[in-house]
Amino acid sequence: MAESTASFHDVRADPQRLRVVALFLAAACGLTVANIYYSQPILAELAGAFDVSQGTTALVVTITQIGYALGLLLIVPLGDLLANRRLAVCLVSGTAVALVAAAAAPSLPVFMVAALVIGSTSTVAQVLVPFAAHLAPAGREGRVVGQVMSGLLLGILLARTTSSLIAAALSWRWVYGISAALMVAVAFTALRVLPERRPAPGPRYPALIASLVELVRHEPVLRRRAFYQTLMFGAFSAYWTSIAYDLHERHGLGQVAIGVFALVGAGGAAAAPIAGRLGDLGRTRAGTGAGLLLAAGAMLLALVAESSVIALAAAGLLLDFGVQATQVLGQREIYTTRPESRARMNAVYLATMFAGGAIGSALSGAIYDAHDWSGVAIFAGALPLVGFAHWLRTPTSRMAPITA
Repeated sequence: MAESTASFHDVRADPQRLRVVALFLAAACGLTVANIYYSQPILAELAGAFDVSQGTTALVVTITQIGYALGLLLIVPLGDLLANRRLAVCLVSGTAVALVAAAAAPSLPVFMVAALVIGSTSTVAQVLVPFAAHLAPAGREGRVVGQVMSGLLLGILLARTTSSLIAAALSWRWVYGISAALMVAVAFTALRVLPERRPAPGPRYPALIASLVELVRHEPVLRRRAFYQTLMFGAFSAYWTSIAYDLHERHGLGQVAIGVFALVGAGGAAAAPIAGRLGDLGRTRAGTGAGLLLAAGAMLLALVAESSVIALAAAGLLLDFGVQATQVLGQREIYTTRPESRARMNAVYLATMFAGGAIGSALSGAIYDAHDWSGVAIFAGALPLVGFAHWLRTPTSRMAPITA
Protein backbone atom coordinates (compact mmCIF):
# COMPACT_ATOMS: atom_id res chain seq x y z
CA MET A 1 0.00 0.00 0.00
CA ALA A 2 1.32 3.46 -0.96
CA GLU A 3 2.41 5.89 1.72
CA SER A 4 0.51 9.14 2.29
CA THR A 5 1.86 12.05 0.24
CA ALA A 6 0.07 14.77 2.26
CA SER A 7 2.42 16.96 4.25
CA PHE A 8 2.02 17.57 7.95
CA HIS A 9 1.20 21.25 7.36
CA ASP A 10 -1.31 20.43 4.60
CA VAL A 11 -3.30 18.25 7.00
CA ARG A 12 -3.08 20.80 9.80
CA ALA A 13 -4.47 23.55 7.55
CA ASP A 14 -7.33 21.44 6.12
CA PRO A 15 -10.18 20.88 8.64
CA GLN A 16 -11.57 17.90 6.69
CA ARG A 17 -8.23 16.13 6.46
CA LEU A 18 -7.57 16.93 10.10
CA ARG A 19 -10.86 15.27 11.11
CA VAL A 20 -10.00 12.13 9.12
CA VAL A 21 -6.53 11.88 10.64
CA ALA A 22 -7.87 12.56 14.15
CA LEU A 23 -10.49 9.83 13.66
CA PHE A 24 -7.82 7.35 12.58
CA LEU A 25 -5.57 8.35 15.48
CA ALA A 26 -8.44 7.78 17.91
CA ALA A 27 -9.18 4.34 16.43
CA ALA A 28 -5.51 3.35 16.29
CA CYS A 29 -4.89 4.42 19.88
CA GLY A 30 -7.95 2.50 21.07
CA LEU A 31 -7.08 -0.69 19.22
CA THR A 32 -3.44 -0.71 20.31
CA VAL A 33 -3.88 0.22 23.96
CA ALA A 34 -6.65 -2.39 24.31
CA ASN A 35 -3.95 -5.06 24.09
CA ILE A 36 -2.84 -4.19 27.62
CA TYR A 37 -6.24 -4.99 29.12
CA TYR A 38 -7.41 -8.10 27.28
CA SER A 39 -6.00 -10.36 29.99
CA GLN A 40 -7.90 -8.87 32.95
CA PRO A 41 -11.29 -10.61 32.49
CA ILE A 42 -9.82 -13.92 31.29
CA LEU A 43 -7.40 -14.60 34.14
CA ALA A 44 -9.47 -17.61 35.24
CA GLU A 45 -9.26 -19.07 31.71
CA LEU A 46 -5.50 -18.52 31.64
CA ALA A 47 -5.17 -20.21 35.03
CA GLY A 48 -7.04 -23.25 33.71
CA ALA A 49 -5.12 -23.38 30.44
CA PHE A 50 -1.71 -23.19 32.10
CA ASP A 51 -2.68 -25.11 35.29
CA VAL A 52 -1.70 -22.35 37.74
CA SER A 53 -3.55 -20.38 40.43
CA GLN A 54 -5.57 -17.24 39.71
CA GLY A 55 -3.18 -15.31 41.94
CA THR A 56 -0.32 -16.36 39.66
CA THR A 57 -2.12 -15.34 36.48
CA ALA A 58 -2.84 -11.91 38.02
CA LEU A 59 0.86 -11.29 37.47
CA VAL A 60 0.12 -11.22 33.73
CA VAL A 61 -1.56 -7.84 34.24
CA THR A 62 1.45 -6.58 36.20
CA ILE A 63 3.97 -7.88 33.62
CA THR A 64 2.06 -6.22 30.77
CA GLN A 65 1.95 -2.91 32.59
CA ILE A 66 5.65 -3.15 33.45
CA GLY A 67 6.32 -3.68 29.75
CA TYR A 68 4.22 -0.62 28.96
CA ALA A 69 6.10 1.49 31.52
CA LEU A 70 9.46 0.37 30.06
CA GLY A 71 8.26 1.17 26.55
CA LEU A 72 7.17 4.60 27.68
CA LEU A 73 10.60 5.36 29.10
CA LEU A 74 12.74 3.74 26.38
CA ILE A 75 10.65 3.94 23.18
CA VAL A 76 8.19 6.85 23.36
CA PRO A 77 10.95 9.52 23.69
CA LEU A 78 11.98 8.55 20.15
CA GLY A 79 8.92 10.52 19.03
CA ASP A 80 11.02 13.67 19.60
CA LEU A 81 13.81 12.25 17.42
CA LEU A 82 12.45 9.98 14.64
CA ALA A 83 9.83 10.32 11.91
CA ASN A 84 6.60 9.63 13.77
CA ARG A 85 4.75 7.63 11.11
CA ARG A 86 7.62 5.22 10.55
CA LEU A 87 8.10 4.75 14.29
CA ALA A 88 4.38 4.04 14.73
CA VAL A 89 4.30 1.44 11.94
CA CYS A 90 7.35 -0.37 13.35
CA LEU A 91 5.84 -0.53 16.82
CA VAL A 92 2.44 -1.76 15.61
CA SER A 93 4.16 -4.47 13.56
CA GLY A 94 6.07 -5.60 16.64
CA THR A 95 2.82 -5.75 18.60
CA ALA A 96 1.28 -7.98 15.94
CA VAL A 97 4.17 -10.47 16.21
CA ALA A 98 3.95 -10.54 20.02
CA LEU A 99 0.17 -11.10 19.88
CA VAL A 100 0.66 -14.11 17.63
CA ALA A 101 3.18 -15.48 20.14
CA ALA A 102 0.68 -14.98 22.98
CA ALA A 103 -2.09 -16.73 21.03
CA ALA A 104 0.14 -19.75 20.45
CA ALA A 105 1.88 -19.79 23.87
CA PRO A 106 2.28 -23.36 25.21
CA SER A 107 3.04 -22.27 28.79
CA LEU A 108 2.63 -19.36 31.16
CA PRO A 109 6.32 -18.28 31.03
CA VAL A 110 6.12 -18.01 27.23
CA PHE A 111 2.85 -16.09 27.52
CA MET A 112 4.40 -13.69 30.03
CA VAL A 113 7.35 -12.94 27.73
CA ALA A 114 4.86 -12.19 24.96
CA ALA A 115 2.85 -10.03 27.38
CA LEU A 116 5.96 -8.02 28.23
CA VAL A 117 6.58 -7.31 24.52
CA ILE A 118 2.90 -6.55 23.92
CA GLY A 119 3.02 -4.00 26.72
CA SER A 120 6.22 -2.32 25.52
CA THR A 121 5.21 -2.04 21.84
CA SER A 122 1.63 -0.97 22.58
CA THR A 123 3.15 2.34 23.67
CA VAL A 124 2.64 3.34 20.05
CA ALA A 125 -0.57 4.92 21.34
CA GLN A 126 1.58 7.38 23.28
CA VAL A 127 3.56 8.22 20.16
CA LEU A 128 0.31 9.06 18.39
CA VAL A 129 -1.24 11.24 21.13
CA PRO A 130 1.62 13.82 21.09
CA PHE A 131 1.45 13.59 17.28
CA ALA A 132 -2.18 14.74 17.54
CA ALA A 133 -1.14 17.64 19.80
CA HIS A 134 1.44 18.77 17.22
CA LEU A 135 -1.19 18.48 14.48
CA ALA A 136 -3.76 20.59 16.34
CA PRO A 137 -4.05 24.31 15.48
CA ALA A 138 -2.89 26.68 18.22
CA GLY A 139 -5.45 27.03 21.01
CA ARG A 140 -7.22 23.77 20.14
CA GLU A 141 -4.74 21.29 21.57
CA GLY A 142 -7.08 20.27 24.37
CA ARG A 143 -9.98 19.61 22.02
CA VAL A 144 -7.99 17.55 19.49
CA VAL A 145 -6.13 15.59 22.19
CA GLY A 146 -9.48 15.00 23.92
CA GLN A 147 -10.95 13.57 20.70
CA VAL A 148 -8.01 11.21 20.23
CA MET A 149 -8.02 10.28 23.91
CA SER A 150 -11.71 9.37 23.60
CA GLY A 151 -10.70 6.59 21.23
CA LEU A 152 -7.82 5.52 23.44
CA LEU A 153 -10.03 5.43 26.51
CA LEU A 154 -12.77 3.51 24.71
CA GLY A 155 -10.11 0.97 23.79
CA ILE A 156 -9.14 0.63 27.45
CA LEU A 157 -12.72 0.39 28.64
CA LEU A 158 -14.11 -1.89 25.91
CA ALA A 159 -11.12 -4.25 25.90
CA ARG A 160 -12.44 -6.22 28.86
CA THR A 161 -15.87 -6.71 27.30
CA THR A 162 -14.40 -7.67 23.94
CA SER A 163 -12.01 -10.11 25.54
CA SER A 164 -14.75 -11.71 27.66
CA LEU A 165 -17.14 -12.17 24.76
CA ILE A 166 -14.53 -13.58 22.36
CA ALA A 167 -13.21 -15.93 25.04
CA ALA A 168 -16.75 -17.14 25.80
CA ALA A 169 -17.66 -17.63 22.13
CA LEU A 170 -14.33 -19.07 20.91
CA SER A 171 -11.40 -19.19 23.34
CA TRP A 172 -8.94 -16.85 24.98
CA ARG A 173 -6.39 -17.60 22.24
CA TRP A 174 -8.69 -16.04 19.65
CA VAL A 175 -8.60 -12.77 21.61
CA TYR A 176 -4.93 -12.35 20.78
CA GLY A 177 -5.17 -13.78 17.27
CA ILE A 178 -7.91 -11.36 16.24
CA SER A 179 -6.03 -8.44 17.75
CA ALA A 180 -2.91 -9.42 15.77
CA ALA A 181 -4.92 -9.14 12.56
CA LEU A 182 -6.22 -5.73 13.65
CA MET A 183 -2.66 -4.52 14.27
CA VAL A 184 -1.68 -5.44 10.72
CA ALA A 185 -4.65 -3.41 9.45
CA VAL A 186 -3.64 -0.44 11.62
CA ALA A 187 -0.06 -0.54 10.27
CA PHE A 188 -1.17 -0.50 6.63
CA THR A 189 -3.74 2.24 7.26
CA ALA A 190 -1.17 4.39 9.06
CA LEU A 191 1.04 4.32 5.98
CA ARG A 192 -1.89 5.49 3.88
CA VAL A 193 -3.47 8.10 6.15
CA LEU A 194 -0.85 9.68 8.41
CA PRO A 195 1.30 12.56 7.17
CA GLU A 196 4.99 12.32 7.93
CA ARG A 197 6.31 14.48 10.75
CA ARG A 198 10.05 14.75 11.16
CA PRO A 199 11.11 16.37 14.44
CA ALA A 200 13.86 18.94 14.42
CA PRO A 201 17.35 17.47 14.86
CA GLY A 202 17.90 16.63 18.50
CA PRO A 203 20.27 14.77 20.81
CA ARG A 204 21.41 11.22 20.24
CA TYR A 205 19.45 8.44 21.89
CA PRO A 206 21.51 8.16 25.13
CA ALA A 207 21.27 11.93 25.67
CA LEU A 208 17.58 11.81 24.77
CA ILE A 209 16.90 9.25 27.50
CA ALA A 210 19.12 11.12 29.98
CA SER A 211 17.08 14.27 29.31
CA LEU A 212 14.08 12.58 30.94
CA VAL A 213 15.76 13.07 34.30
CA GLU A 214 16.33 16.75 33.55
CA LEU A 215 12.67 17.21 32.64
CA VAL A 216 11.64 15.70 35.97
CA ARG A 217 14.09 17.92 37.85
CA HIS A 218 13.13 21.18 36.16
CA GLU A 219 9.42 20.84 35.42
CA PRO A 220 7.23 20.99 38.56
CA VAL A 221 4.11 20.73 36.37
CA LEU A 222 5.31 17.35 35.12
CA ARG A 223 6.06 16.10 38.63
CA ARG A 224 2.69 17.21 39.97
CA ARG A 225 0.62 15.77 37.12
CA ALA A 226 2.57 12.49 37.16
CA PHE A 227 1.95 12.16 40.91
CA TYR A 228 -1.80 12.68 40.54
CA GLN A 229 -2.16 10.24 37.68
CA THR A 230 0.01 7.57 39.29
CA LEU A 231 -2.40 7.51 42.23
CA MET A 232 -5.48 7.63 40.02
CA PHE A 233 -4.32 4.82 37.77
CA GLY A 234 -3.33 2.74 40.76
CA ALA A 235 -6.95 2.99 41.94
CA PHE A 236 -8.24 2.25 38.44
CA SER A 237 -6.10 -0.87 38.07
CA ALA A 238 -6.89 -2.13 41.57
CA TYR A 239 -10.62 -1.88 40.89
CA TRP A 240 -10.66 -3.49 37.44
CA THR A 241 -8.15 -6.24 38.30
CA SER A 242 -10.14 -7.47 41.31
CA ILE A 243 -13.73 -6.78 40.30
CA ALA A 244 -13.89 -9.83 38.03
CA TYR A 245 -13.03 -12.08 41.00
CA ASP A 246 -15.70 -10.46 43.15
CA LEU A 247 -18.37 -10.62 40.44
CA HIS A 248 -17.65 -14.31 39.91
CA GLU A 249 -17.25 -15.42 43.52
CA ARG A 250 -19.74 -13.20 45.38
CA HIS A 251 -22.34 -12.52 42.71
CA GLY A 252 -22.06 -15.68 40.59
CA LEU A 253 -21.57 -13.91 37.25
CA GLY A 254 -20.21 -15.89 34.31
CA GLN A 255 -17.73 -14.76 31.65
CA VAL A 256 -20.31 -13.12 29.37
CA ALA A 257 -22.02 -11.30 32.24
CA ILE A 258 -18.65 -9.99 33.47
CA GLY A 259 -17.97 -8.74 29.95
CA VAL A 260 -21.30 -6.92 29.87
CA PHE A 261 -20.54 -5.43 33.28
CA ALA A 262 -17.30 -4.00 31.90
CA LEU A 263 -19.30 -2.07 29.30
CA VAL A 264 -20.41 0.43 31.94
CA GLY A 265 -16.88 1.75 32.15
CA ALA A 266 -17.04 2.85 28.52
CA GLY A 267 -19.15 5.80 29.61
CA GLY A 268 -16.04 7.19 31.30
CA ALA A 269 -14.61 7.99 27.87
CA ALA A 270 -17.07 10.89 27.68
CA ALA A 271 -14.83 12.67 30.18
CA ALA A 272 -12.01 13.07 27.63
CA PRO A 273 -13.51 15.72 25.31
CA ILE A 274 -15.16 17.47 28.26
CA ALA A 275 -11.86 17.66 30.11
CA GLY A 276 -10.09 18.85 26.95
CA ARG A 277 -12.52 21.76 26.61
CA LEU A 278 -12.18 22.60 30.32
CA GLY A 279 -8.43 22.76 29.86
CA ASP A 280 -8.75 25.06 26.84
CA LEU A 281 -10.99 27.32 28.98
CA GLY A 282 -8.43 27.50 31.80
CA ARG A 283 -10.35 25.29 34.24
CA THR A 284 -7.56 22.77 34.77
CA ARG A 285 -7.31 23.16 38.54
CA ALA A 286 -11.04 22.86 39.25
CA GLY A 287 -11.39 19.90 36.89
CA THR A 288 -8.47 18.12 38.52
CA GLY A 289 -9.85 18.50 42.04
CA ALA A 290 -13.27 17.31 40.91
CA GLY A 291 -11.77 14.26 39.21
CA LEU A 292 -9.80 13.25 42.30
CA LEU A 293 -12.85 13.58 44.55
CA LEU A 294 -15.06 11.73 42.09
CA ALA A 295 -12.70 8.74 42.06
CA ALA A 296 -12.57 8.62 45.86
CA GLY A 297 -16.36 8.88 46.09
CA ALA A 298 -16.75 6.08 43.56
CA MET A 299 -14.72 3.73 45.74
CA LEU A 300 -16.72 4.73 48.80
CA LEU A 301 -19.85 3.68 46.89
CA ALA A 302 -18.18 0.39 45.95
CA LEU A 303 -17.43 -0.20 49.64
CA VAL A 304 -20.79 0.62 51.22
CA ALA A 305 -22.92 -0.96 48.48
CA GLU A 306 -20.75 -3.96 47.59
CA SER A 307 -23.73 -6.34 47.69
CA SER A 308 -25.29 -4.60 44.67
CA VAL A 309 -23.98 -5.27 41.17
CA ILE A 310 -25.69 -2.07 39.98
CA ALA A 311 -23.88 -0.01 42.63
CA LEU A 312 -20.56 -1.62 41.71
CA ALA A 313 -21.21 -0.77 38.06
CA ALA A 314 -22.02 2.83 38.96
CA ALA A 315 -18.82 3.00 40.99
CA GLY A 316 -16.81 1.73 38.03
CA LEU A 317 -18.35 4.34 35.74
CA LEU A 318 -17.66 7.20 38.16
CA LEU A 319 -14.11 5.99 38.78
CA ASP A 320 -13.39 5.81 35.05
CA PHE A 321 -14.86 9.27 34.50
CA GLY A 322 -12.64 10.78 37.19
CA VAL A 323 -9.50 8.98 35.99
CA GLN A 324 -9.98 9.97 32.36
CA ALA A 325 -10.73 13.60 33.24
CA THR A 326 -7.53 14.04 35.26
CA GLN A 327 -5.50 12.21 32.61
CA VAL A 328 -6.59 14.47 29.74
CA LEU A 329 -6.19 17.61 31.86
CA GLY A 330 -2.73 16.45 32.85
CA GLN A 331 -1.68 15.70 29.29
CA ARG A 332 -2.89 19.07 28.03
CA GLU A 333 -0.98 20.83 30.79
CA ILE A 334 2.32 19.08 30.15
CA TYR A 335 2.00 19.29 26.34
CA THR A 336 1.69 23.07 26.44
CA THR A 337 4.57 23.46 28.89
CA ARG A 338 7.31 22.32 26.49
CA PRO A 339 5.93 21.69 22.96
CA GLU A 340 9.35 20.64 21.63
CA SER A 341 9.57 17.89 24.28
CA ARG A 342 6.02 16.53 24.16
CA ALA A 343 7.01 12.91 23.54
CA ARG A 344 9.46 12.89 26.44
CA MET A 345 7.09 14.73 28.78
CA ASN A 346 4.39 12.22 27.83
CA ALA A 347 6.81 9.35 28.40
CA VAL A 348 7.59 10.38 31.97
CA TYR A 349 3.97 11.20 32.74
CA LEU A 350 2.62 7.89 31.52
CA ALA A 351 5.52 5.71 32.68
CA THR A 352 4.90 6.78 36.25
CA MET A 353 1.17 6.39 35.73
CA PHE A 354 1.50 2.81 34.50
CA ALA A 355 4.00 2.00 37.22
CA GLY A 356 1.24 3.03 39.61
CA GLY A 357 -1.16 0.81 37.70
CA ALA A 358 1.19 -2.16 37.92
CA ILE A 359 1.59 -1.68 41.66
CA GLY A 360 -2.16 -1.25 42.07
CA SER A 361 -2.84 -4.47 40.16
CA ALA A 362 -0.26 -6.47 42.10
CA LEU A 363 -1.37 -5.21 45.51
CA SER A 364 -5.07 -5.60 44.77
CA GLY A 365 -4.68 -9.34 44.25
CA ALA A 366 -2.97 -9.78 47.61
CA ILE A 367 -5.44 -7.44 49.33
CA TYR A 368 -8.40 -9.29 47.84
CA ASP A 369 -7.05 -12.64 49.04
CA ALA A 370 -6.58 -11.25 52.57
CA HIS A 371 -9.53 -8.87 52.97
CA ASP A 372 -11.97 -9.57 50.12
CA TRP A 373 -13.56 -6.78 48.12
CA SER A 374 -13.88 -4.31 51.02
CA GLY A 375 -10.09 -4.21 51.39
CA VAL A 376 -9.65 -3.45 47.69
CA ALA A 377 -12.27 -0.68 47.78
CA ILE A 378 -10.61 0.99 50.79
CA PHE A 379 -7.18 0.76 49.16
CA ALA A 380 -8.42 2.13 45.83
CA GLY A 381 -10.32 4.95 47.53
CA ALA A 382 -7.36 6.04 49.62
CA LEU A 383 -5.15 6.69 46.58
CA PRO A 384 -7.10 9.60 45.01
CA LEU A 385 -7.62 11.04 48.50
CA VAL A 386 -3.83 11.34 48.85
CA GLY A 387 -3.81 13.16 45.51
CA PHE A 388 -6.62 15.46 46.63
CA ALA A 389 -4.72 16.35 49.81
CA HIS A 390 -1.77 17.39 47.64
CA TRP A 391 -4.11 19.32 45.33
CA LEU A 392 -5.43 21.33 48.29
CA ARG A 393 -1.88 22.37 49.18
CA THR A 394 -1.01 23.44 45.62
CA PRO A 395 -1.23 27.25 45.18
CA THR A 396 -3.73 28.35 42.56
CA SER A 397 -1.06 30.39 40.80
CA ARG A 398 0.78 27.23 39.84
CA MET A 399 -2.29 25.95 38.10
CA ALA A 400 -2.90 29.05 35.98
CA PRO A 401 -4.42 28.63 32.49
CA ILE A 402 -1.88 27.60 29.91
CA THR A 403 -1.56 29.19 26.51
CA ALA A 404 -0.04 27.44 23.56
